Amino acid sequence: MYLPEHPRARTKGYVFEHILVVEEKLGRHLESFENVHHRNGVRDDNRLGNLELWTKPQPSGIRARDDMAWAREILRLYAELPESL
Repeated sequence: MYLPEHPRARTKGYVFEHILVVEEKLGRHLESFENVHHRNGVRDDNRLGNLELWTKPQPSGIRARDDMAWAREILRLYAELPESL
């Protein structure tokens, strides 16, 4: 979909449909460390039941204090994540 002001807009202003489907379910834009995975590997099958929300893991070698802060943020962000994601 053409949404040039969207944070995930590609070079020509388009956003992938699977991103928009998950964002609508969440009621917010995806964070920079989140991405959407197609469970069955079919990239144009954008049914909510075929989509999973994934997070990118923290890099290795971070300070324990930073790791704890990241873990708290993850818990806050996903405390009420819908079962379908």
